[in-house]
Amino acid sequence: MLLSEILFFTGFIVFIIAILAVDMLVIDKQAHVVSIREAGTWTAVWIILALLFGVFLWFHGDMIHGIQSYADLQEVTRRYASHINLEGVGLEEGLDLYRHNMAMDYITGYLIEKMLSVDNLFVMMMIFTAFQVSNKEYQHVLNWGILGAIVMRCVFIFIGSAIISRFDWVLIVFGLFLVYSAVKMFATRNKEEHIDVERQPVVRFLSRYFRVYPRFEGDRFMVYARKEGDNYVLADRRHGGLLHFTPLLVTVVVIEFSDLIFAFDSIPAVFSVSLDPYVVFFSNIFAILGLRAMFFLLSAIADRFRYLKTGVCLLLLFIGIKLLLGHLVTISNLWSLAFILAVLTVSIVLSIVIPQKETNSQEQTAGKETER
Repeated sequence: MLLSEILFFTGFIVFIIAILAVDMLVIDKQAHVVSIREAGTWTAVWIILALLFGVFLWFHGDMIHGIQSYADLQEVTRRYASHINLEGVGLEEGLDLYRHNMAMDYITGYLIEKMLSVDNLFVMMMIFTAFQVSNKEYQHVLNWGILGAIVMRCVFIFIGSAIISRFDWVLIVFGLFLVYSAVKMFATRNKEEHIDVERQPVVRFLSRYFRVYPRFEGDRFMVYARKEGDNYVLADRRHGGLLHFTPLLVTVVVIEFSDLIFAFDSIPAVFSVSLDPYVVFFSNIFAILGLRAMFFLLSAIADRFRYLKTGVCLLLLFIGIKLLLGHLVTISNLWSLAFILAVLTVSIVLSIVIPQKETNSQEQTAGKETER
């Protein structure tokens, strides 16, 4: 089984690298401002690809673990899906049960990751605004951010799976952390947030230990420059130039750091659905691949869906409670999927139906005019 897992995982990684290479080197080679139509089209494309992979799991999910016998099936279900009852079931029927359960786990995990990514996308918007990144360079930064996120998720997920397999009480810790995150996020959901670039920990670290160039230079991450008085000028190594990081690279590092923090919520959340690290990984990766297109779409319509963040809080609370009560109450993934879809639908509908209140600034302006 191990050889089959390695081969399938390697093939999946090659497939993802090929998609990213085509996306970065061909489709988005020319930097440009992404329109709502383009963002919507690519969001649909990534969602369709994710759903097609779910269809593959529905019919051929057993290929991942190389299940060839009834003993293999029993071992895999014992490790990753102990709630499946194989008593009195033959190999083919058991494989169908396992495949369908895997596909449902994957879709549920994918939707969880998609919903939780909403909060991360709002943070990315603040980062771009704080660092004054040009709209044309958003794609460039997000491409590298997504590539780094994939590497980090791979490491986090398989380390997390190894820990859970040895210490199942870790799921209780995950549950407590998610409940805490939900309560904290709900308490600060309407708070005006901003990023102080000079006080940002990553920026302070890079400025202290590396040379940082003070200006953007197109889509370049590093430049050779020398300091003349209080100013910096571009200069090659022959003319005393030293390698400097540009603000664009600093932005990428800050985004990677924000995704690292975001992963502490999203990965435990998906482990509440499945203990199979491959299912968790696949659902995370497909959600991340569509993150860039979703960013451009959400940035254009973020103000219209103000209840999405409340929906994310409710989802985190539900998942945290599910992990805490996992040994006492079993909530099927079908019900979990229905709950996630309901939260997403209600959040969007309420955002559309309930009009947004006037801002304080508008009220203050109206008050001043009245006084006059």
